[in-house]
Amino acid sequence: MNRREIFIAAMNHQEVGRVLVDQGKQVGSIHKFGYAKIREIMGLPPKEGVILDRMSQCVVSDEDLLEAWGIDFRWLIPNWVQIEEIDADHYRNLFGVLFRNSGDYFSVYDAPLREKELTDIETYPWPELNDPAMFAGLRARAQDLHENSDYVIGADGIKGGILQTSLELRGYDQLYMDFYLEPEFANALLDKVTDCYKQMYTNYMREVGEYVQIVYLTDDFGSQNSMLMSKDMWETFMKPRQAALIAHIKSLAPHVNVMFHTDGSVLPIIDGMIEMGVDILNPVQTSVEELKDTRALNERYGDTIAFHGAIDVQNIMVNATPDQIREEVNMRLCDLGKGGGYIIATCHNIGYDIPPENLKAFYAAVQEFSGYPLKRLGGE
Repeated sequence: MNRREIFIAAMNHQEVGRVLVDQGKQVGSIHKFGYAKIREIMGLPPKEGVILDRMSQCVVSDEDLLEAWGIDFRWLIPNWVQIEEIDADHYRNLFGVLFRNSGDYFSVYDAPLREKELTDIETYPWPELNDPAMFAGLRARAQDLHENSDYVIGADGIKGGILQTSLELRGYDQLYMDFYLEPEFANALLDKVTDCYKQMYTNYMREVGEYVQIVYLTDDFGSQNSMLMSKDMWETFMKPRQAALIAHIKSLAPHVNVMFHTDGSVLPIIDGMIEMGVDILNPVQTSVEELKDTRALNERYGDTIAFHGAIDVQNIMVNATPDQIREEVNMRLCDLGKGGGYIIATCHNIGYDIPPENLKAFYAAVQEFSGYPLKRLGGE
């Protein structure tokens, strides 16, 4: 079976061929400070990476590295558009949010709607949603991949998400207070941002929908030890809007699987995410207590949702030995790959604090252990 056939089987929760491996999308790429050393340890010629994500300062993984690691996915990356360059250390994104260079990455520096009233939402200078430059060249790239390879083709996320963009516009502290004190403002802002993303994904799917097998959406609902809002609040403000966006995307490309990124402790809302149409949960952040037991997670949810990620970049990939990483990879594959429905990958971006030899060990272990039937070290 080729990669796409294996992917379809995995999404149908079947153990076929092997567990696929992913790398290179918006959340899951390599920080620019570490790229040269990674290429060196993989025996590849020196090359500077092209920035993929302006905020995180991660780079596009070149084709030779993807091949060396045996990556089964190729991601279409929307173009950064409508950026206002202020100076070398400041820029405004397409929603008009100011970002400042923090050294390793760019962080939000102001919230343009913080002091605004309800009536200001409609008069705010929203982005040009039908900007053809956002997806220029992606259709040709998608068609070429579809016709000349068997890679699983993914539509990487349009930068941001409904909650993230609303938080950046209003201010993190202010929007969370709005949920309690100014729900009319919060609802109006979230609705407007949802409408923006719906239109942008309409244009995106018009360009590439017939060729892609997976669409990636991002937002963060969890922290290291709790959700960022109560479950009730999430169900009130976020779930219906995320469900509407997912339904909209699937109405445009009914065959696609939607992968949703949310970091943190989100176990209380996994059922709700399934209900809102999520097919694949990313990143399964195993550094948080409630998601460490991936065997139990798969036993509980493995028949109804697929999993992507689970290889911790906060502790394991940074501090473990190559032999320990080999054991970790085997465990996560056996835990989450049972019954199909798992794509192995790092939980988040590959920081320059991760020793390159650990990355080499990770991808070598994937090649060693990812074939079905999965065999657990120690013979459990």
